[in-house]
Amino acid sequence: MSAQNPISAAWRLDFGATVEADGSVRFRVWAPHAATIDVKITAPNPGRTRLIKSDDVFEGTVDGIGPGSDYVHVINGLTERPDPVSRWQPYGVHGPSRIVDPAAFTWTDERWKGLPLEDYVFYELHVGTFTDEGTFDGVIQRLPHLRDLGITAIEIMPVAEFPGGRNWGYDGVDFYAPQSTYGGPEGLRRLVDACHREGLAVVIDVVYNHVGPEGNYLSAFAPFFSTKYRTPWGDAINYDDADSDGVRRFVIENALYWITEFHCDALRLDAIHGIFDNSAKHLLQELSEAVHAQAKALGRSCFVIAESDLNDVRVINPVSAGGYAVDAQWSDDFHHALHVLLTENRRGYLSDFGRMDDLRKALAEGFVYDGCWSAHRRRRHGSSSRERPSWQFVVFNQNHDQIANGSGGNRLSTLISFERQKLAAAVLLCAPNLPMLFMGQEYGETAPFLYFTSHSDPELAEAVRRGRAEEFVSFKWNREFADPQDEGTFHQSKLDWALPQRPRHAALLALHRDLLQLRRDSPSLHCCRKDLTRVEASESKRWLSMERRAANGSSTLCLYNFADRAARAPVALGGRRLLLAIWTGDTRYGTEAGTTPPLQVLDGSVNHVVLPPETAVIYTSHS
Repeated sequence: MSAQNPISAAWRLDFGATVEADGSVRFRVWAPHAATIDVKITAPNPGRTRLIKSDDVFEGTVDGIGPGSDYVHVINGLTERPDPVSRWQPYGVHGPSRIVDPAAFTWTDERWKGLPLEDYVFYELHVGTFTDEGTFDGVIQRLPHLRDLGITAIEIMPVAEFPGGRNWGYDGVDFYAPQSTYGGPEGLRRLVDACHREGLAVVIDVVYNHVGPEGNYLSAFAPFFSTKYRTPWGDAINYDDADSDGVRRFVIENALYWITEFHCDALRLDAIHGIFDNSAKHLLQELSEAVHAQAKALGRSCFVIAESDLNDVRVINPVSAGGYAVDAQWSDDFHHALHVLLTENRRGYLSDFGRMDDLRKALAEGFVYDGCWSAHRRRRHGSSSRERPSWQFVVFNQNHDQIANGSGGNRLSTLISFERQKLAAAVLLCAPNLPMLFMGQEYGETAPFLYFTSHSDPELAEAVRRGRAEEFVSFKWNREFADPQDEGTFHQSKLDWALPQRPRHAALLALHRDLLQLRRDSPSLHCCRKDLTRVEASESKRWLSMERRAANGSSTLCLYNFADRAARAPVALGGRRLLLAIWTGDTRYGTEAGTTPPLQVLDGSVNHVVLPPETAVIYTSHS
């Protein structure tokens, strides 16, 4: 297959190093910038073979080597570089690549067909700080905790090989090589296989808007970057300039690689507003179509989820409506609306939020900014998502970015009261969208989540340190600046797995479990239909009422009080009878005894409910 051929549904990775049936290894590399390419075997049996060029693709077969052999490509007889489609970089971003036979792994998930997207309850985690081990195998040890909590999908921050061993993953440079310090490709396969045994889907965070600055050798092979556009990370990836077909293939095949060779269930696309493409068919549409076709060929469900601050409904609209057919996207507006109500922090982009109606609109429609004026941007922003189903929005009240960048590393557990933490959990987990927790949130982890790196280039390390320090000062965060290059910054960000055994943390964990159990068992909470969701709010009294119904007639009434005093929220039951299911102020959730509980039963004689301060009250009925 040449660099320009379209992706087939019967796809397999055809570039990089491929172990053939006869034991030989075939090498293929797209390299229009090169005149010659040799593959140099560095271990265990050194040798060098000239690859044959045809249509900018260099190809050749080498005998006497196999899985475990290390190699580099020699460009124009002089420059040694790792394979741009390396499956493994055991010595890091600057070292040789290693030959891997993906067929050698024994999978046990043959019955796994994936989950419907509507069933996803996400748990975002960073492999390096999720456990003391900081590896894929370390994550496996905690999967029973996540299963019992009610999580259905883990979302792993980027794992493409990055410099050193401490990084968020957004500095990845080897798109096809799972991070060596995490356990490499076999470690990731073990993790995905274990997740499927536990009934958990796996979402991989992929970065197609930029490439990290250290170990980025792609330009030695091909025109991977374009000066037509500028991103916060430098030149944009070349998706629509000269020779861009090969770049698009490289990225789309990478998406197919994760779902095919690693059995992943979904991809989260980082910051798609940094993907610039004026082609007639946008990269996002082409990628979504390829993923869906390959999923069908594999007999599984696979999804594409975007991170976007564009509030552009085209991203999630079907192709028939002029969209890109991305399955879902993160909902920053939900986070911002809820975060400001909880913290009163209006720094930067949060200055556009702070009204109860913002949260109401986020729950009822999706985008808060849907073409209306944004004071922060000083222009109109967004388009209406009113017609898109609620399950197309992934909602959260914390994530890696909003903690480290939006709150200076401070988690909500250190910013708001314990009662407000429980209120936030109830709003999130009863939303008519797809909820996501950030690791440790379920028990109120107090360790910060900070930005950390381990660049080996002193000038680059200093530039990163200086840039983060300037940003930190400008936001005036209420903590000391943490040097990204300091190993202590990384260790500060690790979870403390002793906390869930302490009383207050255990109580918060119990609330999360009960809320997720209620969501799973209640048809009205599991349903994501906007036409069966009604949301009202009082700006002056600071309460919000959300009624969610199911097609079978059952319903759930969620009442939230954001005020520090009791509030009277009106209810209209229409002859229905509802029972108290969860009250966040209950003593079993860590609240001290003495607070007057809300009504246990609502019927036709009740026209309002008195809500204790900073609590959520949830009532349910059955058909």
